[in-house]
Order: sequence, then structure tokens, then C-alpha cells
Amino acid sequence: MLARLRHPLRPRPNRVTVLRLQGVISGTAGRGALNHAALAPLLERAFRKGKPNAVALSINSPGGSPVQSSLIGAHIRRLSEELSVPVHAFVEDVAASGGYWIAAAADDIWVDESSITGSIGVISASFGFQELIARYGVERRVHTAGEDKSMLDPFRAERAEDVERLKDLQAKIHVQFIDHVKARRGTRLVTDRDLFTGEIFLGRDAIDTGLADGVAHLVPKLQELYGEKVKLTHLGQKRPLLQRLVPGLLASAEQALVERVAWARFGL
Repeated sequence: MLARLRHPLRPRPNRVTVLRLQGVISGTAGRGALNHAALAPLLERAFRKGKPNAVALSINSPGGSPVQSSLIGAHIRRLSEELSVPVHAFVEDVAASGGYWIAAAADDIWVDESSITGSIGVISASFGFQELIARYGVERRVHTAGEDKSMLDPFRAERAEDVERLKDLQAKIHVQFIDHVKARRGTRLVTDRDLFTGEIFLGRDAIDTGLADGVAHLVPKLQELYGEKVKLTHLGQKRPLLQRLVPGLLASAEQALVERVAWARFGL
């Protein structure tokens, strides 16, 4: 049977690569975690394979590591500019904090009426166990060279100077986040209110403030932009076999708790 040959004058259908980004953004390789090391090969493939007309990011992330968010967002921008490939972000349940950092790397951001975006701030959360271990007669032994080496040790009482240093670090990261959003969203952002308090925005509110461009779902919007016959190629991270067979088997209880808390902040 002869292979079907493409007519030399028949135009190639438009192609869009859809990259799904779901999960907490973390520097460690946990279940469903997003990090630059794991995503870099997928990003390269998304932008280069098949010479796509565009790349669409399907985002569902409550955020996480600011460094990983920055690395992923910067990689997206480098490839987009190097290859002249536009990027469209589609928010599912949530693209907040680091999730919004990545979304802002796109040329436009589309949301559902109930999507949650924003949370442009920096958060640090931990626990204090010093009274618990004292109650059970546990002695904490820590020896350091450098008085600040054990800053914010959860097994000792919180020190005011440690909190001050942490807030200084957070403020600097916050400025970087704000600069990124302003650079990417430009004049689309409203100027009559502070968008960078860590507040979250729902669907239409995000559009009204300029954090998003409109209400749209991935497939119909891409068909509107690239034609009804646009060819979509879907990519996403693959979990290891054991994680697929027994979800969470290889994830630590601590990491699972952190991920649960990250989603719970947005009622998810």
C-alpha cells in the first residue's frame, strides 16, 4: 500500500504544542512537583519539535519555589524570543504565586470564570517544636561556627533578629516578583490599586486588573487563533512507574503535607 503523499501546494496545518504544568513548584523531585531540571527537556521539545506556530501552557499550580518559578519562566521567554514562537497561558483551577510567575512568562493569559490568580507575594511557613521536645525530656544539641548558621531552627525559640532577616529576604524576592509581572504585563496592569499585596483574584477580577487577558478555554481559543483544523500536540511530565501504580508511595509524608497545605490555601 502506497503511503499518502502531501500535495506540494497544500498548506501545512497550524500546529500548537500544549504543555501541561500541574503541581507545586519545588526544587526537589517529588510526586507531581514542577522544577526546572525536569521541565527543561520538555520545554525544549515543546518549542523546537515540529516547528510549532505557538506553545500553550495549561497551568494548574498554587506556586512554590521562587527560584524554580524564575528559572522556568526565564527558559520559556528565551525559547519564545529565540524561535519567534508566541506563548499562550491557560489557567485551570489556580495559577497563583509561583504559578502566576510562570503564567506571566506567556504573551497572554486566559482564565476560567472561577480560576484563581495573583497571590503576588512571598510566604514562609514552619513549625516550632521547642516546647514539645522539652515536655518529653528531649535535649537539642546544635553546634555551629557562625551565630546565624541555625537561623529559624524549629527546635528552639524564635529570635526577633532571625525574623527580621527572613523578612528582608522575602522583601527582596517580592521586588523581583513585582518587577517580573510589571515587565511582562506592562500597561495592561491597572494603576489605581496595589496588585502586589499577596491578594488573590478570581476570573473577571483578574481581567479587570490586567493580570489576565480574558475568559477562554484552551481548545476553542486556540482554534479561534490558529484555525479550526489546528493540530494540538500534548506534552506533560511523566511520573515514575511506582508512583503511577501506587500514588504517593515514594513521596515523604512531610512533602505530601506541604503540597496539601499549598493547595488548601486556595480552597483546593
